[in-house]
Amino acid sequence: MADEVWFQQLADATGFAGEERAPAHLKSKVYSSIVMNLAQSGRLLDLRDVKDAGGHLCVFEHALTMLPVGSGVRSLNPCRICHARVLGERLQHAPIFWPGCPYSEFHNG
Repeated sequence: MADEVWFQQLADATGFAGEERAPAHLKSKVYSSIVMNLAQSGRLLDLRDVKDAGGHLCVFEHALTMLPVGSGVRSLNPCRICHARVLGERLQHAPIFWPGCPYSEFHNG
C-alpha cells in the first residue's frame, strides 16, 4: 500500500497524473511477449491447476481443461493460436468479449 501512495505522489509530481493510459493494442503486445518469454523458459502452469486455484480462464482454455489430454498440452499457451490475440494486438478497439480473456480485458476494461 505504501508503494502505491509513493507512485501516486510521483505521478502527481511529474504532471502526468490522469493522463491517458497505454493503448489496448500495446498492452496486448506486451502481454503476448511476456507469456511467450515465460513459455520459452519452461512449461507454463497446467490450466487445470490454474482453474483449481481460482484463476480466470477463457472459453478455449476452459475447453482444454475438459479434454482428455496430458499435462503437457494443458501447459501450452493457447493464446498463441487464438484469433483474439491477433485482433487484440492489431486493433485499438478489438471486438473481443470472452470472459477470462486477457485481451478482452485490455480492450473492454
